[in-house]
Amino acid sequence: MNIFKDLPSPDEMKNLAENAQVTTMKVNGHFHTPYSFSAFDCTEKVLQMAVDENIDVLGINDFYTMAGYEEFASLCSSYKKFPLFNIEFMGLLKEEQEKGIKVNDPANPGRTYLSGKGLDYPVSLKGNSLQRLEGVRRESDLQVREMVQKTSDYLVSIDPDLAIDFDEILDQYTRGMVRERHIAQVIRIRVFEKYNNDADRLAILTSIYGGRECKANIQDTASVDGEIRSMLLKSGGPGFVKEDPKAFLDIPDVIKIIRDAGGIPCYPVLLDDSKGYVTEFERDYEALYNRLTSLNIWSLELIPGRNTLSFLISFTRFFKERGFVITFGTEHNTPVLDPLTVSAGDGELDEELLSVNFEGAAVIAAHQFLRAHGEQGFIGADGKPGDIREYVRLGKTIIQQFTGK
Repeated sequence: MNIFKDLPSPDEMKNLAENAQVTTMKVNGHFHTPYSFSAFDCTEKVLQMAVDENIDVLGINDFYTMAGYEEFASLCSSYKKFPLFNIEFMGLLKEEQEKGIKVNDPANPGRTYLSGKGLDYPVSLKGNSLQRLEGVRRESDLQVREMVQKTSDYLVSIDPDLAIDFDEILDQYTRGMVRERHIAQVIRIRVFEKYNNDADRLAILTSIYGGRECKANIQDTASVDGEIRSMLLKSGGPGFVKEDPKAFLDIPDVIKIIRDAGGIPCYPVLLDDSKGYVTEFERDYEALYNRLTSLNIWSLELIPGRNTLSFLISFTRFFKERGFVITFGTEHNTPVLDPLTVSAGDGELDEELLSVNFEGAAVIAAHQFLRAHGEQGFIGADGKPGDIREYVRLGKTIIQQFTGK
């Protein structure tokens, strides 16, 4: 399915871009769908919310999978929303791990989330990179399967009716991948089916927590799911299973997979949390710039809802001046269904930040469009970026043509 088939050719599009005047459009460049774990009960919900919130560019960003691309592409074509085809990995920066440096996982030194932006669609991944991706998926599935069995054994010791099963979760509650959040969700469903009033639910949850009182609002299913996950599945919990090192590729290997799939390697930035904490890896902008560029990473993304506007502005200005592609998203990988509109933790994005987000999305849009026509994208064969101004201008026009705005 070539979703760009009805658009002008690359040469025609480049001519149009020379004189095009395109106003800033709203973008959400990073959200998860039910193909990994999501607040959305179906992918179409994303498109419906985008219509209501006047968002024109959307970026699917599931863990380890591109399985949702076909449905997403079809929906975006129907709703006239421009699709960005992304993916997310967990990997390791071994140098930082050995030095005890936390990267963008605040709990695990060296553990590094990395996204791929603007992958080819239809996806074409084969050979060693496909084998590596499938291997990581297998290791993740093995770890989660063991976690389900261990958790089920524990629950059955409290109430035999609370047993859970990996294959049942996979078939009935997922689109092909079981995550920790699915396990917590199914446990809550089992509890709520067996115990039909709040007092009994609180009592059994207290028993499940080993006598520790349930603190979650029992009327708030997302809150209950989060507490179950924290109490049972995290380190120290009765269902916890330590991840096998084989489940984490070195970041250079992740970058190769992303490049082989046609994408732009992208570093997801944590920046400041609610207490103002910034990881050692991200505190020094100059050092971060040097480390990322040494890896040929020229794209950044942020989830501004976890950050303050002051940090966002200073950070994006620094990296935009140095030629980085920057996009924002909401993630939506918890049960909480927040708005799709991107905002900071302490307020709405200003015009400067909205423009940064749209320009970043435009670069990815141009990259996808050109590669779909057999041309070179934003990242060259040597891993270096192209002229960002050219890609911004072209991408804005492509988005305008696709959405009809």
